[in-house]
Amino acid sequence: MKKFILVLAMLVPAFVFAAGPAVDLDSANNDLSDKESLKRGFKSYINYCLGCHQLQYQRYNRTFADLGISDEEGMAEWMYTGEKAGDHITNTMPAKEAAKWFGAAPPDLTLETRFKSPDWVYTYLRSFYVDEARPFKVNNKVFKDVGMPHVLQNLQGVRTIDENGVLSPATGGSMTEQEYDEFARDLTNFLEYVSEPNKLERKALGYWVIGFLVVFFFLSYLLKKEYWRDVH
Repeated sequence: MKKFILVLAMLVPAFVFAAGPAVDLDSANNDLSDKESLKRGFKSYINYCLGCHQLQYQRYNRTFADLGISDEEGMAEWMYTGEKAGDHITNTMPAKEAAKWFGAAPPDLTLETRFKSPDWVYTYLRSFYVDEARPFKVNNKVFKDVGMPHVLQNLQGVRTIDENGVLSPATGGSMTEQEYDEFARDLTNFLEYVSEPNKLERKALGYWVIGFLVVFFFLSYLLKKEYWRDVH
């Protein structure tokens, strides 16, 4: 027992150190029932993310069906490289070469919001800043020394950070701050949907299950009273 406590005492500080400093996250306020937001996020993912980041556990036609897109429209508007509608959403980037280019192969994003949380992803997309010491001249407040370039910089613009860790407003982007926030929210909304496509159905089913249990409990209580009435 003493050895177990000693090992635990040694491991806990290591886990705390590995977790890194806490960062305040902004709320994404996602709405998975907003299909127009999901469509915009899907389009943004295709245009800006798919070149490096796959969704290898998600199929095009499943996405089309959930977002109310026909296969014909989906193949014309969301599929640019000739895949079949039943294919998974993947790219052709070679993993070994990508690891050399970026320091690590770009991660698959299918489950990213479940690993990190939607708020983390939303804040990450908005927290790049200039860092001349980094290979791509940018860093990220919520992911220190990130190996990814700021591929959305032409939309958001450039931000700097002061000695207190406060980010400046973005300048030079094609979008206003509000427009870029909405862009990042739509993209995060889509990635949250991808991480669990049946999330809304699961929640709706949960309400029915809770309702059934309440009714079952009430009937069981009445039955119990009926059985025990003669005993007393």
